[in-house]
Amino acid sequence: MIKRITIDAYQVGLVFENRKLINVLEEGKYWITGAKNVEIHEKALPFLPNIDLNILLQNEALASLLEVIEIPDYHVAFFYVDTHFKDVLTKGKYAFWKGMHTYKYTIVDLTSVEIDREIPTYLFDEVRVRGMIRSFQLNSNEKGLLFIDGKYQKTVEAGTYYFWNNTTPIEIKKIDLRQQQLEISGQELLTKDKAALRINFFVTYQVVDAIKALVNNKDYDKQLYVTMQLALRAFVGDFTLDELLSKKDTIAEVILEATKTKVATLGLNVATVGIRDVILPGDMKEIMNQVLVAEKKAQANSIMRREETASTRSLLNTAKLMEENEMLWKLKEMEYVEKIADKIGEITISGSGNIIGQLKEIFVK
Repeated sequence: MIKRITIDAYQVGLVFENRKLINVLEEGKYWITGAKNVEIHEKALPFLPNIDLNILLQNEALASLLEVIEIPDYHVAFFYVDTHFKDVLTKGKYAFWKGMHTYKYTIVDLTSVEIDREIPTYLFDEVRVRGMIRSFQLNSNEKGLLFIDGKYQKTVEAGTYYFWNNTTPIEIKKIDLRQQQLEISGQELLTKDKAALRINFFVTYQVVDAIKALVNNKDYDKQLYVTMQLALRAFVGDFTLDELLSKKDTIAEVILEATKTKVATLGLNVATVGIRDVILPGDMKEIMNQVLVAEKKAQANSIMRREETASTRSLLNTAKLMEENEMLWKLKEMEYVEKIADKIGEITISGSGNIIGQLKEIFVK
């Protein structure tokens, strides 16, 4: 049996006899005799044989025409054709015809954690790649601590970080670097004189050492709360109610000094502390109001007594001057006569006698 086979440009013919590759045909026309089978492959496509590739590669003629990529277990290859990303190749052996395209590939180990810098990050949005990676993002106000398999590795700054999605546990613990405020509300405390009151207290703080805050301590914010609570309790217990109210403005300095060492071990910096409100019980509030009213009344009485004393002193001085100066007396007398005359609507005198004399008697008496 004889048949004629034509191999066109960019094609390769594989001649099999009894499933064994016996010849490789490139472009041209050929006569095939006997019970032989010819497979024609396009060079523009990957080589996908029906027989195990390792067996076919024993043929030196075929092996010289192919570029072979072998990917071990737990590895993948990022495959490029003519500098363009084409596919992600998993474990196995792949063959591509030489001469048609330029092939490039990067084999990566999926058992490792960090991704090689040679792999561009734009590939991570590819559907075929997306499931192979895990990412963590830190904002500009955050810092992160990288833990691999439960062990601290390094501190990372703001940005996006990519890792292979394998069985190794990876975590980035984030911490906010902005200044924050902690409210300590409704603290029921006793003063030195056993007065019960409630205080609303605030603390503004900032994380300055992420390792101390997240690695050396657990729940640093809760520890800060308790530290400030105890310092506030100690401060209030050292003073009577009146002393506490008068020293309210000094609490920041005292509390900051008392908690400085503990705050430093938490990796924090406390900027300000202060009392927002001092809330007294109802009966205590009523007593304070009564004291305030009594104080204001006493102040008013004191002012009135000072004014009366000044007025009396002025009258006494005026009297002494009038006693020493008769003309001043007469002038004062005329002033009062004028004031009295302003109040009189009508004057009645008799028709007989001296009218001027009668008027004089009315005002001089």
